[in-house]
Amino acid sequence: MFCFMVEVERIVKANDREYNEKFQYADNRIHTSKYNILTFLPINLFEQFQRVANAYFFFLLILQLIPEISSLTWFTTIVPLVLVITMTAVKDATDDYFRHKSDNQVNNRQSEVLIDGKLQNEKWMNVKVGDIIKLENNQFVAVSIQYCLKNLSQIKIAYMEVFIFANLVNLETNLKVRHALSVTSELGADISRLARFDGVVVCEAPNNKLDKFVGVLSWKDSKHPLNNEKIILRGCVLRNTSWCFGMVIFAGPDTKLMQNSGKTKFKRTSIDRLMNTLVLWIFGFLVCLGIILAIGNSIWENQVGDQFRTFLFWNEGEKNFMFSGFLTFWSYIIILNTVVPISLYVSVEVIRLGHSYFINWDRKMYCSGKATPAEARTTTLNEELGQIEYIFSDKTGTLTQNIMTFKRCSINGRIYGEVHDDLDQETEITKKKEPMAFSVKSEADRTFQFFDHHLMESIKLGDPKVHEFLRLLALCHTVMSEENSAGQLIYQVQSPDEGALVTAARNFGFIFKSRTPETITIEELGTLVTYQLLAFLDFNNIRKRMSVIVRNPEGQIKLYCKGADTILFEKLHPSNGDLLSLTSDHLSEFAGEGLRTLAIAYRDLDDKYFKDWHKMLEYANTATDKRDERIAGLYEEIEKDLMLLGATAIEDKLQEGVIETITSLSLANIKIWVLTGDKQETAINIGYACNMLTDDMNDVFVIAGNTAVEVREELRKAKEILFGQNRSFSNGHAVCEKKQQLELDSVVEETVTGDYALIINGHSLAHALESDVKNDLLELACMCKTVICCRVTPLQKAQVVELVKKHRNAVTLAIGDGANDVSMIKSAHIGVGISGQEGLQAVLASDYSFAQFRYLQRLLLVHGRWSYFRMCKFLCYFFYKNFAFTLVHFWFGFFCGFSAQIALDTSYWTVINHVFIWGSIAMYFSILFTMHSNGIFGIFPNQFPFVGNARHSLTQKCIWLVILLTTVASVMPVVAFRFLKVDLYPTLTDQIRRWQKAQKKARPPSSRRPRTRRSSSRRSGYAFAHQEGYGELITSGKNMRAKNPPPTSGLEKTFYNSTSWIENLCKKTTDTVSSFSQDKTVKL
Repeated sequence: MFCFMVEVERIVKANDREYNEKFQYADNRIHTSKYNILTFLPINLFEQFQRVANAYFFFLLILQLIPEISSLTWFTTIVPLVLVITMTAVKDATDDYFRHKSDNQVNNRQSEVLIDGKLQNEKWMNVKVGDIIKLENNQFVAVSIQYCLKNLSQIKIAYMEVFIFANLVNLETNLKVRHALSVTSELGADISRLARFDGVVVCEAPNNKLDKFVGVLSWKDSKHPLNNEKIILRGCVLRNTSWCFGMVIFAGPDTKLMQNSGKTKFKRTSIDRLMNTLVLWIFGFLVCLGIILAIGNSIWENQVGDQFRTFLFWNEGEKNFMFSGFLTFWSYIIILNTVVPISLYVSVEVIRLGHSYFINWDRKMYCSGKATPAEARTTTLNEELGQIEYIFSDKTGTLTQNIMTFKRCSINGRIYGEVHDDLDQETEITKKKEPMAFSVKSEADRTFQFFDHHLMESIKLGDPKVHEFLRLLALCHTVMSEENSAGQLIYQVQSPDEGALVTAARNFGFIFKSRTPETITIEELGTLVTYQLLAFLDFNNIRKRMSVIVRNPEGQIKLYCKGADTILFEKLHPSNGDLLSLTSDHLSEFAGEGLRTLAIAYRDLDDKYFKDWHKMLEYANTATDKRDERIAGLYEEIEKDLMLLGATAIEDKLQEGVIETITSLSLANIKIWVLTGDKQETAINIGYACNMLTDDMNDVFVIAGNTAVEVREELRKAKEILFGQNRSFSNGHAVCEKKQQLELDSVVEETVTGDYALIINGHSLAHALESDVKNDLLELACMCKTVICCRVTPLQKAQVVELVKKHRNAVTLAIGDGANDVSMIKSAHIGVGISGQEGLQAVLASDYSFAQFRYLQRLLLVHGRWSYFRMCKFLCYFFYKNFAFTLVHFWFGFFCGFSAQIALDTSYWTVINHVFIWGSIAMYFSILFTMHSNGIFGIFPNQFPFVGNARHSLTQKCIWLVILLTTVASVMPVVAFRFLKVDLYPTLTDQIRRWQKAQKKARPPSSRRPRTRRSSSRRSGYAFAHQEGYGELITSGKNMRAKNPPPTSGLEKTFYNSTSWIENLCKKTTDTVSSFSQDKTVKL
């Protein structure tokens, strides 16, 4: 009896392998391969014969070994079967070889481990939980980011400065800040003290949450909290830190990255599903053919076969007709097996591989600025690109460049960043306008441009609000600074937004210089000032803000906060009413211009109040249960009664070619939905900039309800407006207002005339995605030309994709560039990653990747269309070829007494095929190489006066004469035979055609009026689809009531007295019938 223990919490003791081994923690050896030398053959064969096609042909091979039912040799089946299995096995073995190679490379990499009081080089696979290891600057915490299967808990750092690292665990290139515990920092680089360290860590069990860690270090009768800022995940690169020591907490399969490495869902195309269905139907068709032929054999044996028994030396009663039919059924299953295509899947994969190379080789999808080509990361979805109906796109970094530039700001109710003319009127910024020169030229960033001189004047005048605003930008961030070889100050930023804000403060004289875990040093207008860092309240998706609490040199404690205006405005002191209203108007103006906004506020804190609050924070950090909830509550408590300073506005420009790409995709009837985390006004402005929203639209529906009832009501009103306006265009056709079914009818969507757009925010979307409301949301959204979802979370992005994917039965594509787009990319049928400013996680989770959004047009409309077109053509030809060859044997069964004999000798036609295919190719190239070789010139120098005569041969007159004579000699006999055959042996069609020509010559020519030619070159399908119409009836006037007296002019009189159209038609019909009956020469 086996007992499996579920790990609830992990207990690790430093420098004590014997203690840790009793918990049987996983080791650090990496196993990503599937096979070894002994298990490869049985496991691989077992996997391959789980495929229906392989199992079917293996069954046929067994049948062919039975001589009573097989008329074909086993060679005809085993050769293609072995070929397919061998090719697949070679591919699997090659993939597994590279896995073994990567495993060995990672497992054998050296690392410095503290063992028996000494630092020793140890292989990674021998590192155990609880070991102390040493890391150095620019060193991977894990050897390979592909196989990051171990996690380190950084609980002590000898280097006294804070260290940062590139977070390659989630494959982002932005730097993250991590801090060491103060109590472990005191150990320094003293190896003896590190060897005596015997702290015990009690932490959470292995899980897949990359952004969360809860643990407690117990050492020297005291407990110290551990959180996500105290650990480093394997796969990171240490930056800005000379060295550090760490204690191993998780290893091998227990690491967070391994916990996240679930199997990626295998994406199958509609072509794959169609092929599987067709193969099943074809197999059923094969069984039906076998039954028909078996019944025919039984009947033939019963009625005719007895007459041939004398010649076959059969004993009476040895073989009855029922048993003969049973054997014939299996015989024909073998003979007609070619109707089930064993090579179809292999051929399809080869074609898909070629299409993938076409994408990789496309120079028009190569971005020279980033030196990044397009990459097809899968070979199974190429033809699906030609069937996309819905595109779900991120905004920042996908439609825009994700290169942030500080453009404008609002400080104490005044906007800075506008450019005014001499009459104090706002003007647009043009290329001719020169940016302002900054006073701090040595420290200023030369790429930063600002055109409003009033902000610099306010700084020089000593405006306290402006100084406090810029001071906040220089203090409240996670940016790290370093100097390059030239002595220039370089910022390592976690996000482009923070880099833009800190750079702006730097150019206006508030320069962020350096930081330690306890201090932040900035230069304020030339004066170096060091602030004591008391607390850091970091940003997350729930808080949507960040704060720092610092003590200035005067001893004052200040809280500086920046974040989303919708969150921050709720934390303001009531005295900010007027400034809040003014700043809100400025934010709306900024968002209307497509700028990304943040609100800025601060608070003065009392010393005693802060000490009490900090004690409660330390107690919450050491708690083992509900730690996050307690900390969040304390953050909420201190981030209140804030004083508003203003707001910032950052520009993120559109990428090149975005407008043209969206226009082309819209013309292809592809709907584009934008799912972004930005605020509503910014997203709407980007929608107008991309021409997804236009002023010509009939209506733009904005859903902003805060409850499920409000959202449902707003959706209902929008549907009433949409269907109500539609009734005016559809002649009063009523539209049912009852609840639509989830599988929406496309006819309803086509009846909607006009262009509509839907805009919904994250709060409303959360209610709209509930089971009883999502039906209304989906129906309304699918009838709109444009859908924009604002302030959405990564999970909501995936939920929207799943909603359309499931209930619309449409092929979807998701495109993004950041880690928050991964869930959306994996949920869609096809995921596209853009290698932009936010790292590689979206690219590595995608099926296709390139550098810019504009390449999506070529991927879908060129590669997708042609891949789908070629694949359909290939499948039609493939099935036609198989059926044409197989049905020959079926019809032959009716002429051979259903005896299961083959119509074509397989060895004969196989040899003929190979001889003609390979022989013709070999003959062509052999003659070509011979005619252009030096050897033939050496043998026949007179006949070949020079090498390369092929390009000069057409200058000889005799060559053209030979071509002409050959053409005439080949064509004339065929032409003469065709003419003689028509005269000597006419078919029924030839006889009728000859009679029609004779009747046409005998009929007198009718006078017709000259017709005026239409100037339009557009042809009407109606004119080509109908026979003689009612034009003569209309022009005769017989069908109209006469209102005027008979005309007197000649031309009008001619029309007035003309016979009716009906009389002419009857007369024509009578003449035709009588003449046809009188002609006795025609033999029918």
